Amino acid sequence: MPPTLASLVQHSKLKLTVRAGEDRLDTPVRWAHASELTDPVPYMEGGELLLITALKLDAEDPQAMRRYVRRLVGAGVSGLGFAVGVHYDEVPEALVDAARAEHLPLLEVPRRTPFLAITKEVSAAIAAEQYRSVTDGFAAQRELTRQALSGGPEGVLTALAAQVDGWAALYDASGSVVATAPEWAARRAARLTSEVERLRDRPAPASALIGESDDRVELHSLGAGRRPRTALAVGTAAALGTTERYAVHSAIALLTLTTERSRSLHAAEQRLGAAVLRMLLAGEPDHARTVAGELYGGLLDAPFRLLIAETAPAPRGKNGGAQAVAGHDPLADLADVVEAAAARAGEAVLVVPDGGDRLVLLFADGGAAATACLQLAAVTDAARADGRDQQAADGEQLVVGLSAPAGPIAAATAYKQAEQALSVARRRGRTLVEHEELAAGSVLPLLADDAVRAFADGMLRALREHDATGRGDLVASLRAWLSRHGQWDAAAADLGVHRHTLRYRMRRVEEILGRSLDDPDARMELWLALKASSTSSD
Repeated sequence: MPPTLASLVQHSKLKLTVRAGEDRLDTPVRWAHASELTDPVPYMEGGELLLITALKLDAEDPQAMRRYVRRLVGAGVSGLGFAVGVHYDEVPEALVDAARAEHLPLLEVPRRTPFLAITKEVSAAIAAEQYRSVTDGFAAQRELTRQALSGGPEGVLTALAAQVDGWAALYDASGSVVATAPEWAARRAARLTSEVERLRDRPAPASALIGESDDRVELHSLGAGRRPRTALAVGTAAALGTTERYAVHSAIALLTLTTERSRSLHAAEQRLGAAVLRMLLAGEPDHARTVAGELYGGLLDAPFRLLIAETAPAPRGKNGGAQAVAGHDPLADLADVVEAAAARAGEAVLVVPDGGDRLVLLFADGGAAATACLQLAAVTDAARADGRDQQAADGEQLVVGLSAPAGPIAAATAYKQAEQALSVARRRGRTLVEHEELAAGSVLPLLADDAVRAFADGMLRALREHDATGRGDLVASLRAWLSRHGQWDAAAADLGVHRHTLRYRMRRVEEILGRSLDDPDARMELWLALKASSTSSD
């Protein structure tokens, strides 16, 4: 504790007497300063014990003393020491009354106690407090280091919570709570998820202060790279002192080292995962199981899904700029979310970066990782729909293709399925497409492709130019005839014309296109061209 007015009054050598403000003696003293100025406030910082002899003050004037004391209180002076036996034999009642009215502690300093003795005592007490803080801080560092070596991150959190007399929480890269100390803090920590996500948007190191007084929380990003990997929350009932600050900084350093070490292990796991994936795609599941061992072995014994993710340019906004927000890496965000979900559920997940713009993931079908991936896609699609797309600084957005459930023998097939789904997702502007959607859906959405539309426009251009001259309605007649599978009477009835008129129009279509409608390939191509043209106009 820093020196207080009470500790100075209790000092036997100083022999100070309290004349006012008895209820404020627990006020800390930042320094002791002597000044005979009639207005010393411009030279005060707050927290000082001001020492005076009233050389230039009319200390017996009640109004002057009230003004003087109010100025000192307004400047945050912790107390006033008045030396008797110099200019006044005793403390003037006007000053005593003013100090009592403003609740300013007033100490009577006897003549035999020089101001220098008080200043030395305050200085010595402050130095001792600083020494204790440094010593306690080193002790806290040793304890936190011991816990980091023996108890891991959980041990660090427990030691930190005890040091700050509060609570501590660790968050993973997705913003979810990994561990808390004590356990009762889990609910409080969970309410800070949105604040942690905002902190992750800022380059490391970053920190934020949330709340005040008895519910004060500090957030700190962890990680040596530009992009924070995890975060630490420290909750206390008051501002941190020097010792507590030492403990927090030590915990940040230790947890950052743990995070960086984990990243090195994670990189090694990714290299091993890449080898396992290559063996699976090469049709060597037994060798893949052997290489995977216990790390991925369980994943290869159950149905899994294979996912391929890429980044694509985000749509241009109204002002010509990409609809994106700086600070995000879509592929890294996807990996963080999936790995965090798998870790919480105790699942294995294989993550393989494929160059700088592609990511391959393999995870259990129906597991927590698969669910997290689908949820992320849904949230991203919703954000795009209402203009809140939170993507990379260069305007990139996530595009994902997901295979059907497969086993190790069918890994190559699953990879092709994921690539096909990825291609469709890219064309449709979707975040994620599952291969099962393609098998269960219609082929018509696939016609919404620039190349297909260009083919359709070229095939039907001559017919449209003919219709534009007002010499018939060949395009509508062709559509009606094809939709009725070449049945003349039914198609003519749909158009409201005689069947001979329809026959004449179909002969004109053959003449203009130079193709026979008896050819099934020609009929198929014309029908797809009509559907693609209809999709484009829609």
